[in-house]
Parts: sequence; structure tokens; C-alpha cells
Amino acid sequence: MPEFIKYLDNTREQLIENVIAMEGEKNGVPVEVAMIYNTSYSENLHSYVNNINTHEGGTHLAGFRRGLTGTLKKYAENSGLLKNVKFEIAGDDFREGLTAIISVKVAEPQFEGQTKTKLGNRDVTSAVSQAVSEMLTDYLEENPNDAKIIVQKVILAAQARHAARKAREMVQRKTVMTMGGLPGKLSDCSETDPSLCEIFLVEGDLAGGTAKQGRDRNFQAILPLRGKILNVEKAMQHKVFENEEIKNMFTALGVTIGTEEDPRALNLTKLRYHKVVIMCDADVDGSHIATLILTFFFRYMRDMVEQGYIYIATPPLYLVKKGQKREYAWDDNQRDLIAQKLGGSVNIQRYKGLGEMNAEQLWDTTMNPEFRTLRQIVIDNATEADRVFSMLMGDEVPPRREFIEKNAKYANIDA
Repeated sequence: MPEFIKYLDNTREQLIENVIAMEGEKNGVPVEVAMIYNTSYSENLHSYVNNINTHEGGTHLAGFRRGLTGTLKKYAENSGLLKNVKFEIAGDDFREGLTAIISVKVAEPQFEGQTKTKLGNRDVTSAVSQAVSEMLTDYLEENPNDAKIIVQKVILAAQARHAARKAREMVQRKTVMTMGGLPGKLSDCSETDPSLCEIFLVEGDLAGGTAKQGRDRNFQAILPLRGKILNVEKAMQHKVFENEEIKNMFTALGVTIGTEEDPRALNLTKLRYHKVVIMCDADVDGSHIATLILTFFFRYMRDMVEQGYIYIATPPLYLVKKGQKREYAWDDNQRDLIAQKLGGSVNIQRYKGLGEMNAEQLWDTTMNPEFRTLRQIVIDNATEADRVFSMLMGDEVPPRREFIEKNAKYANIDA
């Protein structure tokens, strides 16, 4: 497990040098934990029962959280590290920047949830909580330097959470106040049934203007995004909610985030579109912007990804012309086949931006449900997705450089 933790966290900057690895048993339940803290702003917890990945969590994960929070809080209070803190520290604060694996063995596991991967045995909660508390108490007493670093991280997380709550409340207030009109630069559709509606998040005002002209106003809404949105992987939570483009997305979608119990809980009951289509230029900058938007959805609106609401549009790369004949190509091979089919001298136009197409072309190739190709974003492996996002968008450069060197041959990069 320590080696797996190192693999999961090799794209992040570590706060403490070594993985905290613990094994114990309580009430007949063997418990193994491996964990480490990093400088990121998200938690990354993975749980197993009898070597089965319980990605929906369950009672063992609840027990781990309870044991971790209670033990760290007690240690911090007894050590006097919280004497100058003037506000309450919440459970989320103790898990910010934490990567952990929790593995238990249960004689007769009871699985619940949509995919039967959520542990339901109630007695496991207290067993894991007690085991984690005893093991972590020993570790903190034996490693006071690590303990101090972890508590300092927790205090910073609490300060940021308080700032984020105020910023989040402003987003919620804006969403409620503007639901009756057109928030930001949104050009809404006339249909009101969310299951029939789709919104295009479009890179730039120029392409946004073309998309507005080319769309079907009955069911397609357009929200232009100015430039590159904030990289949420490297931003504190309150900075995320203060970002204008992100506030516009929250407002346009009609969703709310955060409760007193769970600051990251997503409420989709008022989601206004069941297709959210990211539509960016077919160049390097466009790919970067699409990745920034996907990072935002993965970190702050993962439920929307998991429920199948997020898509990426696929505009063509080429227009191949000969006389009055015109055909579109989405890759180099298709371009060459079309050129060969048309024969003789052909004119090939490389689209570097959506703005290079007129409204009719954008509708025909990218927005018309009858002919377009949308790529639905799915999460096959949440653990690997978390690692890739932190590697691509985080602070650590060497893992990203290695990834780029290995995969550069697959990229569409103009000379």
C-alpha cells in the first residue's frame, strides 16, 4: 500500500517525507491504512473491503474519517497548536491535501449503493474509527515534526474554507437572483425542459457570436467564456468561487454547491441543461482550455460527469474544396482520403479556430444533432483520473514533462 500511495501522489508536492503506514485490528476487523499529505486543496481517499474497491465508500470510510478527525483535533488541542485559532475547524479541513487508502477485512460484508460497492455494515464504523485513532495517536506522538506540519496544513485549510464560504454564498446569491433572466453573457434557449436542453461553453466572444447565429434557439444555449479559466487544481477554494468565468458557469447551469455539513456537496435539482458541451478551438490553446474546464468539472462538479451530463464537441480540422465540392475532415487520414477521392488539385483549409467557420458551417459540422459527433466524458477509473488531472494541472513539472514526451506524437500540433 505505501508504494501505491507513492504512485498516486507522485504528481503532487508532498508535505511530509514518508508515507504513514498503519496496521491494526479492532472488534475482529483487520484495518490497514496508508496515507500522506500534500500541498493540494482536495482530498483523495480510496477504500477497499476484502480487496474489493468500494468506490462509493461506506461505513469503513466513515469510520476512517471519524478516527482521523477526532485524533488530529485532540492532538492539536493538547499540543496548544490551536490556541490562536478563533474559528471552528471542520472535518473537511483535516482531509484537505490528504491521499489515503483504507483497506478492511469483513467476514460478512453487506454491500449497498447503485453499483453494490458501498459497505453497509454498521459495526465496522466504530471498529475502524477506534483502530485508526489508536494507530494515528501512536504515530503523531512518535513523529512530532510531521504532526506539527499536518496541523499547520489543517489550520490553513480552515482559514481558506471560511473565505471560500463567503465567496460561495455570493455565487449562490447571484444564481438565485438571476434565474429569471440571462446571467452573464448567456444566450438562453426557449425550451424549459432540462432533459431537452443543451448549453455550449464556447471559447471566446468571436466563436460565441458565430455559435449564437448558427444554433437552434429552441433547445441550444450559448455561454462564451473569455480566455482561459482559472486552473482550479492550483487555486484555493475561495479563489475558485471568486473567478468571473466560473461564477458565470454556476449561474448559467443553475446548480448550487456546498452545505454546512459538506462544503463540496453539489445540488443538481435545478440543473437547467442535461447536455453541457465544451466547444473549443481545434488547436493547442483550445485543448488547454478544454482541459481547464474539465478539471473544474472533475474537482467541483464531479456528479455531473458521473451522471453523463458533460460532453466535448469535435469541430473539423480541415475543409477540403474542389470547385463547388466541399467536404470536412476530422483528422489527417480523412483529409488525405477526401483529397484522393476528389482528385486533381484541391484546396485544403486548416481550421485553427471556431471563428474561422461561418455560422452555417459550425452548425453543419459541430452543432447539428443529426450530423455532429459529441464525445461524452466518463470516468472509467476515478483513481487514475485523479492522478492524471493532478499531473497535468498541478505544480510538479517533471511528471508532466515525462507525460508530454511520451504522448507528444499523438497530439495535433501545427508546425
